[in-house]
Amino acid sequence: MTFAESQSALPKRIALIDVNNCYVSCERLFRPDLIGKPVVVLSNNDGCVVARSAEVKALGVPMAAPWFKLKALAKQHGIIALSSNYPLYADMSNRIMSMLARFSPYQEIYSIDECFLDLTGYTHFDLTDYAQTMRQQIRQWLSLPVCVGIASTKTLAKLANHIAKKNDVWNGVCDLTTLDAKALRHTLTQIDVSEVWGVGRQHTAALHAVGIKTVQDLRDADANMIRKRYSVVLERTVQELQGISCMVMDDVAPAKQQIMSSRSFGQAVYTLNDLAEAVTLYVSRAAEKLRRQHSVAGAIQIHLKTNPHKPKEPQYHPSIIIPLTEATSDTLTLNAAALRGLKQIFRSGYAYSKAGVMLMELSSGHQATANLFTDMAQQQKRTSLMQTLDAVNLRFGKNSLGAGIVGITTRRDWSMKQGGKSPNYTTRWDELAVVSALG
Repeated sequence: MTFAESQSALPKRIALIDVNNCYVSCERLFRPDLIGKPVVVLSNNDGCVVARSAEVKALGVPMAAPWFKLKALAKQHGIIALSSNYPLYADMSNRIMSMLARFSPYQEIYSIDECFLDLTGYTHFDLTDYAQTMRQQIRQWLSLPVCVGIASTKTLAKLANHIAKKNDVWNGVCDLTTLDAKALRHTLTQIDVSEVWGVGRQHTAALHAVGIKTVQDLRDADANMIRKRYSVVLERTVQELQGISCMVMDDVAPAKQQIMSSRSFGQAVYTLNDLAEAVTLYVSRAAEKLRRQHSVAGAIQIHLKTNPHKPKEPQYHPSIIIPLTEATSDTLTLNAAALRGLKQIFRSGYAYSKAGVMLMELSSGHQATANLFTDMAQQQKRTSLMQTLDAVNLRFGKNSLGAGIVGITTRRDWSMKQGGKSPNYTTRWDELAVVSALG
């Protein structure tokens, strides 16, 4: 029997590790004065709530709540609002994922604050103790709280993680495989079907309508009936809840088929020059992501948008796709195409609230072929330039160097609002936390 065959014969064990209130926890890491206080982190332009501390959740504040509607509640309860600090969150995420990779060679990073670990073959350990070791090391090294869910499938592992978060009796680790059939049924009967991974609002309403209200109800449902009435995806969810693994572990995330960079402006933009500055910045960000996954783009889309929430103002939502003569990941080439497209769709007299770019027709850079008119020497120089550009930005921080205004730190009128943004404690030398001596 081969090693792979011996692994497949073992009982499947999947762990889902998730950082509790990730963005808020990252902020509290460098601001211990925020511990125990109600804190929210806001979306771009300080618009909506994207992260809530436990104290804010207890006040009934929902995710995506507009911040301007919470001002009175915030004043009453002392809610502290912070702007999103994505460089900080991404850096802390990288550190967590690197740590967790030590606990299993099979890791799938699912989101910025979640990853799956395949612990099949680790059953000679007490997996609850093993998971507690993960939690303790992350708490000790990074001071971030995490919960761990363990089960025989990815869907059940996600559910186990939910249980670990919501019930203190589990002490942050829920291993559903340790429950007997009666205890498992009782546990799943207490959880609404909406908590199942992949069951959204529409499916929840439809399932409730036919009497499938709890996780156990869905687990007991006939998979074939679910497939016929709803979808193949929901059928697989039922099978996963029944302990039949239908979702494989992805060690490497697949390359994206499209890459978008888009932001709402801090205030309305009226001129072509301001739009060109914003588009140049967005192209630089998208091109860097493109090179990171070793892809090239065959076309680029540019879109503009006025504010749909101001219907009395003139509305205009144009977009244009610019095909490229040769697929590329070169920032300067992509930006030149984007600015050509921008000039074609720009119309004066509109208050633009948002702009964005999308890189399309992506393919592997290793398989890209040059056309007959390609200057190979010039192309090699540009490739070296892009490698240098990425190396500088990796070392000195995102957007340290680039085309147009990229690298210029002066804020523009259209720059995203970030009135409560914390320093980039871990990614900028000039924003490192400073410890002063008492005396």
